[in-house]
Amino acid sequence: MAVTGFILFGFVIGHLIGNLQIFAHPDKINAYAHFLEALGPGLWLIRLFLLATLVIHVWLAAQLTLENKAARPEGYQNQITMRATMASRYMRVSGVIVFAFIIYHLLHFTVRKTHGPEAYPNTVLIDGTAVRDVHSMIILGFQDPLISIFYILAVGLLSWHLRHGLVSMFQSIGWRTRTWSNALNKIVLVVCVTYFLGNTLIVAAVMMGQVRIQNPQLAGYACRTDCEICGLHNAAKIVETDDVPIDNQS
Repeated sequence: MAVTGFILFGFVIGHLIGNLQIFAHPDKINAYAHFLEALGPGLWLIRLFLLATLVIHVWLAAQLTLENKAARPEGYQNQITMRATMASRYMRVSGVIVFAFIIYHLLHFTVRKTHGPEAYPNTVLIDGTAVRDVHSMIILGFQDPLISIFYILAVGLLSWHLRHGLVSMFQSIGWRTRTWSNALNKIVLVVCVTYFLGNTLIVAAVMMGQVRIQNPQLAGYACRTDCEICGLHNAAKIVETDDVPIDNQS
């Protein structure tokens, strides 16, 4: 549980750092996603490794639950919680909900099967490379209030799950001592709150219109022939400019 949990924790932090690139120029996150896709079989090996890690983590959690129940077939007549935190008492519940969210998240952004083709556009980088428009994909996804609310709730539960999981991980491998136990709890709390706020910031920025779609085809604009942002040689690749009013050119 500790090892698989640590691997998954490293992934979610890396995933957040990658997603925060949405606040930069669209080419930043689009080029990053293109780099990952260019790994080809290597990317699928990483995905399969992470998926196997997740499955093992869930399986071990189920095994521990069954072992606990087998060790005490009859529950406490009067159960009084003394020191267990709320997060620790509901680890299984939060874990199941987070697992369901991960499945949906993969179908939405990785497999791209939850929405129609219009939700998964393409674009062109400044160097002329045709790529998947991940910047617009994220914005289109979080413009749906239901998806955004579900995402925030799921990330909140994941952060809550990590709150207990990280402390337990240090204890399981023998790195949690009385000397720095209080400091560890505070550090983990700060990390989990920061993780939650980082993900929430992305969703909030999209919903408030602070991060907008810049793909000309999706925004209803066409490229001017004298535009220097992308370069004249890319204009035709992004969108045809024929019969487009001057006011709708960008």
